[in-house]
Amino acid sequence: MKKELTEYHNIHLIGIGGASMYAIAAMLKNDGKIVTGSDMQESDNTKYLESIGISVKIGHDSEVVKNADLVIYTAAISEDDPELVCAKNHGIKCVERAIFLGEYTKQYENLICVSGTHGKSTTTSMVASVFLEAGLNPTINIGASLKKINGNYYIGGKKYFILEACEYVDSFLHFHPTSEIILNIDDDHLDYFKTVENTKKSFQKYIDLLPEDGYLVVNIDDENIGDLNLGKRNTLTYGIDTNANLVAKNIKYSTLGFPTFDVYYDDEYFDTFTLGVLGRHNIMNALATTLMCMNYHIDKEIIKKALKEFNGVGRRFEYLGEYRGAHIFDDFAHHPTEILSTYHSSKSIEHRETWAVFQSHTYSRTYEHLHEFAQVLSKFDHVIICDIYPARETNIWNVKEDALVELISKKNPRVKHIPTYDEIALYLKEHVQPNDLILTIGAGPVNKVAKILLEDEKNAEL
Repeated sequence: MKKELTEYHNIHLIGIGGASMYAIAAMLKNDGKIVTGSDMQESDNTKYLESIGISVKIGHDSEVVKNADLVIYTAAISEDDPELVCAKNHGIKCVERAIFLGEYTKQYENLICVSGTHGKSTTTSMVASVFLEAGLNPTINIGASLKKINGNYYIGGKKYFILEACEYVDSFLHFHPTSEIILNIDDDHLDYFKTVENTKKSFQKYIDLLPEDGYLVVNIDDENIGDLNLGKRNTLTYGIDTNANLVAKNIKYSTLGFPTFDVYYDDEYFDTFTLGVLGRHNIMNALATTLMCMNYHIDKEIIKKALKEFNGVGRRFEYLGEYRGAHIFDDFAHHPTEILSTYHSSKSIEHRETWAVFQSHTYSRTYEHLHEFAQVLSKFDHVIICDIYPARETNIWNVKEDALVELISKKNPRVKHIPTYDEIALYLKEHVQPNDLILTIGAGPVNKVAKILLEDEKNAEL
């Protein structure tokens, strides 16, 4: 008889510090498994795992792998990784993260998957916040930190699992959802998908995973979603610009940028919502959340309360503090569409000038979207480009930061390439003024610039 993945006891995770892997490790520890792991760098996640009794090796340690009967690895791990090679040579079962998570979540009665090119972490967190407010005790796995659960995972009951479902390398096709949200489909991860048409084909397969009685919530404003066959499932749509099931109208913003809007369900007034997060994109995320939670018969007053109190997740236009009267925000945006949302969010806040510190994430994305990056970044008052964050890649595209600077300078001459975080922080110290907005933008560690400034501010106050 084939051994189920959940039956293994000694489990090693390669890349254990990643957001999803870190959550899986903690869940396995809670299940009574013996868990070890490795990562290339120490982080808050690895430190926390060690604090709960999980041994974490920084760097490679093939000897630890030999003690495991199951190895879980991320899609970013190369085939020649020493630990992965060692495990395979010793006949140890090896499985990619998404495959394992797909099997693990089978034990839950309802698997609610939140997908889309942009906004997954925020919307997953919104849905989770409503379920928690409703007392439904969900288990949660998010790609970002949610203050309400003091991290990116929460171990609840077996009835509901709320999961951020990423499309990269078709990861979400390994899941077994009972409900799905599709926020949008855009031309990201082209190193894998090559074209947006291939991305749409992947999302079509994802929709087809739903059982006939499954719930499907989609953004009908998105043209790429409109090209999909939504089938005969329990499909509900939301939007602002189209005649969807759930629509936001009469949108207004406070002086701090927080939106209030009327919600209409099937052309009838439903209620008026106020959000604790900025931007039109978060109105859309809130509509998706509302529809999904209505599917599970959660009272609208609970939905409204949870959404009003929701103040975002880590690194999603997150307010970090002040430096000499300038306000510092950090945003995970790493695609031109996301950066445009960041720009619009910044415009809704009263301020003097913006300082966008951008770190492009991966050479392939930089190459594919070079002109789009330049177009949107040129909208900020000042732009600082730091060195590209390579992540899993080598620079076979021969793309350089100066190419981005040159394109931006054609529309906005106030752009500079400053390679390191320390140098950027020094430049900002010399130039920012009170009531400016400093925005660190990117999926890499560009937020180190903000940390340097905030630490200097703290030391100045002592």
